[in-house]
Amino acid sequence: MQKTSPSRVTGRDVAGAGVFLLSANLLFAAIGAGIGAIFGGALAGGVVGFLIGFVVGVYVVTRRFRNY
Repeated sequence: MQKTSPSRVTGRDVAGAGVFLLSANLLFAAIGAGIGAIFGGALAGGVVGFLIGFVVGVYVVTRRFRNY
């Protein structure tokens, strides 16, 4: 069984990875800000959500583009 070499990364793949990362950041920042607003700290919740979104975004991009 012959192992195939991974395909080259194109600009479209890089753009897709950026969209995944940005969307995870914005989604979690919005969720964090919403939860923070309930408790009186929308800015703090947004920052925490943004940081969590960054970690989740990196995980999603890693899982999606692992074979490249």
